[in-house]
Amino acid sequence: MANKIYANYPPPLSSEQETLLIQTVKDWTIEHGLAVRPSTAIVPEETNREKVLATTAPVTLFPSPFPKSCFDQARSLQQTYNELYAAIANDEDWLETIMKELIQVDDFIAKLWETHLRVKQDGYIQNITLGMFRSDYMLHTAKDSPPSLKQVEFNTISSSFGGLSCLVAEMHTHLATYPSPQHPVAYPPHPLFNNHEDPSVQSIGHPPPNTAVSTLTAGLAAAHQAYGPSKSSPQLPTCILFLVQDGERNIFDQLALSRHLHKHHGIPSFRLPTSKVMSYTHSDFEHPSRPLLYTPPSSPSTKYEVTVVYFRALYAPTEYDNAQSWEARYLLERSGAIKCPSVLLHLAGSKKVQQVLTSRPPGPNHLKTFLPNHSDAALESLRSTFAPQYSLSSTDPAVKAEGIKLALDPTTAANHVLKPQREGGGNNIYRTNIPPFLKSIPESEWKQYILMELIHPPEEAHNTALRRDGAVYTSDVISELGIFGTCLWKNSPGVKQPEVMHNTEGGYLMRTKAKDSDEGGVAAGFSSLDSLILYEEA
Repeated sequence: MANKIYANYPPPLSSEQETLLIQTVKDWTIEHGLAVRPSTAIVPEETNREKVLATTAPVTLFPSPFPKSCFDQARSLQQTYNELYAAIANDEDWLETIMKELIQVDDFIAKLWETHLRVKQDGYIQNITLGMFRSDYMLHTAKDSPPSLKQVEFNTISSSFGGLSCLVAEMHTHLATYPSPQHPVAYPPHPLFNNHEDPSVQSIGHPPPNTAVSTLTAGLAAAHQAYGPSKSSPQLPTCILFLVQDGERNIFDQLALSRHLHKHHGIPSFRLPTSKVMSYTHSDFEHPSRPLLYTPPSSPSTKYEVTVVYFRALYAPTEYDNAQSWEARYLLERSGAIKCPSVLLHLAGSKKVQQVLTSRPPGPNHLKTFLPNHSDAALESLRSTFAPQYSLSSTDPAVKAEGIKLALDPTTAANHVLKPQREGGGNNIYRTNIPPFLKSIPESEWKQYILMELIHPPEEAHNTALRRDGAVYTSDVISELGIFGTCLWKNSPGVKQPEVMHNTEGGYLMRTKAKDSDEGGVAAGFSSLDSLILYEEA
């Protein structure tokens, strides 16, 4: 069935239809803010010195087909995944057993853990944590089997594109239904658009609603409310702080959240570049609540007390380019503001944790440990999304780890990807590049990587994308689905299980890339933003 779906999708376009569709997408994206600031590779700096230009975000012209059963499964698992990672971040002792090996070979992980230990020595003052998560999946197609859902990764920091993904779904819906669902002018008739009869395919004809913005902002609002009134004396107005990269190009995605946050929850937020943390924030560490104060540079006479620090930055080693960057992270972590994420939650999102979680009886049953109140059937549904993963270290020096055997053999390496403990795209080593890469570095450093079996998406899938530079290309593609969720929890001394105060799922991100591109980050330039069109077998 899947092969039939992809074999004739997207429908062919006449030259007139193609011209109309491309121009409509170009105009719609700019009209609605489905845009990014251009890189200097597209617009030279001398042409855009004042940083006033924006360009269409890379988008597909058509939504990508996706089995409704797999989409529903991904949604149904999100709140369980939220709870799982809340429990992991709440269990410092367990995390330490995972991190102690990485600390020896990964300076970035070591510095994050050191930041946690510094704050622990001072005494943590805030026992509430906010997670704004995105669980990323691909369809896996095995011979003679229907497509299944396999998790690529679970994002615990800077889970982006909630804002723009809502706009992509809105744009594709417009294209599929204007001026009427029966006769859209942008798309030719096709069973997936529900305007061309085919009894073997069932579809609503357009993407499902995308609630990512309202879901994510509701999480921020719940944390803001949980913080309570100002702890300062006299009391100060409160706000949420968006911590962003200097020169951030994905600004419109972030502004969608801050705009919704103020319009629907009445909560002000401010954007603070990471390089300015030490200049415009302050925390009195002698104060019993250590409130984090923010002074807007445009209004130095006005101070705000920060309820939540929302990290859209400081997830990669390259962002910590001097000692002040680490001091800024320490200042924020030590303050009384709620962090999204805390350092421990940041570390919980490492690839090593994801690999360790795949253990099953007769090995450690970590899922049951962290989710004791969930049925075995629920845990098996969660486990079914795990792709096989392997450690590159062994507890017995005399016995070579299974992951090392698979990674060094070119035949087996061809079906795997080697992943470091990094976010943001562009960091992985694929297939037959794995053996020579490992041999090029000291064996003592291998344990900072995990080995994952490749997920095999539908081979017949193809789509057409509009790039940031305005070029249009059609190719065989691979798509990745992300499901958003938020979780707010409180930890109590001596209690392993967190007290969950808010746990929701809502909204999705679809990213599509050319089949010959291994990496998948939109911000890193590998993928296009997409939406999905759900189908069922009749």
